[in-house]
Amino acid sequence: MPRLKQSHTAAGWLAAAMLLTSGCAALDNSSADARGSDASYEQAYADHEPLHVVGYPSTGSLLVMQELVWDIADGKTDALRKLATSDSSESEATKTAENWIKGFGTGARGKVTGDFYDGGSERQVVVLYFHDSRQVKEFTARLDGDAGKENWRVLMKSTDFKDAVHAPTWAPKEPGGTGSRTNNN
Repeated sequence: MPRLKQSHTAAGWLAAAMLLTSGCAALDNSSADARGSDASYEQAYADHEPLHVVGYPSTGSLLVMQELVWDIADGKTDALRKLATSDSSESEATKTAENWIKGFGTGARGKVTGDFYDGGSERQVVVLYFHDSRQVKEFTARLDGDAGKENWRVLMKSTDFKDAVHAPTWAPKEPGGTGSRTNNN
């Protein structure tokens, strides 16, 4: 009987390992879908400073905001445009991407902190702090349908340059200043 129990335990561990591996592959595939087939998340991560995080992002909101920062830093209008929500027209998304690259490109190449607000189950407000340029910008990330799939995307309707780079009046000057994180003393 102990031998049977041991083989069930081994089979359980094997199944768990396979599930974890397939879950990681699914995450890699979703990032490849958002970034395009010619780029890998691992390579982009190696080429850039990672996004510093405050608050409680979901896996999807964190991934899309990280890609947004990297695409702004690299000046990749087309890749950035692909991150737009479905309610942004092609021209709105392209113009917004151009505005964000022009306005935040220098800051995005340095240290950036994302302050993630709300629960992040379907929609999340994210305030990015571009430390080198001392700029602050509010973004909205949300789940968005894409041919029957739901992926995290970014609202891109800032066709006016001043609007595209305008800092939110409600956001604190430093990340974490309004309680997007808990204080466990």
